Amino acid sequence: MATPHHNSALHAPALSAAYPMAKPGYGKRSAPDQQARTRNDFALLPTRERYVAGFVDHLPESAAMSVKTLATQLPLYGQQAISTALTALSVAGHLRRVRCPVVGAGNETRWVFRTFWSRTARDNEWWNTYLATEQATQAAAPAQEASVRDTAPPPPPPTPEGPGAERPRTEQAPEPTAVPHQRTPDRAPDTEPAPPATGAAPATPHVVEAGRSPAYLALARLGRDDHRLALSADDCATLEPQAAEWLARGVSVDYLTSALTAGLPAKVDSPVGLLRRRLNDKVPPRLPTAGSPPAASPAPARRLLMECTDCGRPGQPEALPDGLCRPCRETHSGSVDEENSPHPAEIADVKAHMNNLRDLLKPV
Repeated sequence: MATPHHNSALHAPALSAAYPMAKPGYGKRSAPDQQARTRNDFALLPTRERYVAGFVDHLPESAAMSVKTLATQLPLYGQQAISTALTALSVAGHLRRVRCPVVGAGNETRWVFRTFWSRTARDNEWWNTYLATEQATQAAAPAQEASVRDTAPPPPPPTPEGPGAERPRTEQAPEPTAVPHQRTPDRAPDTEPAPPATGAAPATPHVVEAGRSPAYLALARLGRDDHRLALSADDCATLEPQAAEWLARGVSVDYLTSALTAGLPAKVDSPVGLLRRRLNDKVPPRLPTAGSPPAASPAPARRLLMECTDCGRPGQPEALPDGLCRPCRETHSGSVDEENSPHPAEIADVKAHMNNLRDLLKPV
């Protein structure tokens, strides 16, 4: 007498050692908090779905999950049967297919396709919450990666090995070279410099004169251009740090002069007070220097889109209950259009007509 077998599920074939794996970031990904594997897993599913689910559950992480690959590994069913089984597993709450963009080499954006698998059946609310958490985690990943790259110390140079290998040399600062002393002609400290010779090139406004900064000279020239802004030497020295801050932000001396002299009142009682206020109120924004690299473009947001398990149409998880779009969900559920459904009276008339035909066909 044969011993009855209570578990009607078909045994999934053993995994091949050469089972194809997907590229990094693709393929199967297991959901967290699953129950331990038992003999009664997927007991409520039909035979074909139990067979496919048992095989997928034993696949390793990042295994290829395309219909063609699964049909090649499962000889009992073809691609159409595997696709139908995966749709049923999605409705039962065991898997969801998603896609999300990632940035590759040269800021090239490509889509990554994943299949999230759960041995424990989950409802739509659980899947929506889990995928929302997964999307938030992926959105924070680029910032964390950039922070790690910025704070990580550079790797040490490789040390050559072997008896004949040359050891790295420690660079030493070069010895200072003696510079010959240059003599300058003696002159009285309060005398003005000699005028330039005829035909000599005029000095540019950015050249530092008599050891003074361009900011100091720009303030000193304001009184010569407009007598209302005449400043003393002490006033120029007091306002010099503020004017130097303007030049440090990338503006020119002409820009500084125009900003300080534009729209002056008819009478200026305190030139130093007026200029101090304008230097504080009209400070320009900081401009990047010519040699600074351009700011890196922000990484695109990593949107996580679920796709219909049957037809692959993308959408938000809330718009794809059971992992199916509306047309595929209606097809899978076998719903009939109520407008085109026959009326009960019409069904009774058809049955009566068929009974009359049978009576006429009976032998007399």
